[in-house]
Amino acid sequence: MSKNGKLIVVVAPSGSGKSTLIKRLKKDFPSLEESVSTTTRPKRKGERHGEAYFFVDREDFLSMRKREEFLEWAEVHGNFYGTSKRFVEGRLASGKDLLFDLDVQGVDNMKKAFGEKANAIFIAPPSIQELEHRLRGRGTEAEEVIHLRIENAKKELLRQDDYDFKVVNDDIEGAYTSLKQIISSILES
Repeated sequence: MSKNGKLIVVVAPSGSGKSTLIKRLKKDFPSLEESVSTTTRPKRKGERHGEAYFFVDREDFLSMRKREEFLEWAEVHGNFYGTSKRFVEGRLASGKDLLFDLDVQGVDNMKKAFGEKANAIFIAPPSIQELEHRLRGRGTEAEEVIHLRIENAKKELLRQDDYDFKVVNDDIEGAYTSLKQIISSILES
């Protein structure tokens, strides 16, 4: 009989370094399988359907939501994101350790569905000013999108102490060392 997999959720405001940290985690913890969400967000350069996300149009997403196919879903920055129930439950039942990259609303829904089995880790930027600098440095979003992300980040930061763990990314190496220790302890438990 196989054991159920672990469920690890990383949450952070846009620009906190979450994607960079997750990329490193996947290299150091090959047993972690990243959950692939469904989104209505347009593809960014280099993204492929089924890898970064399952890209669907708004009408398809709303149909899936109506059929209750999502474990959690949210509208973030004007786009929908959702996690497939079938995907998560199947992977966990087969013993896979799952890594999620979600926003605050998504983590709340995962905690509601899985309780303490959902290990939530908040990645915080050192400051709003640094977060804005990082977002502008990407060069991928329009000014109004950057403004929206900053306003959302301020709200998300109010929740940073509501989760199981918190890592402040003021230095990528230090933040990664802390995150790696947290992941190791979760997987070993």
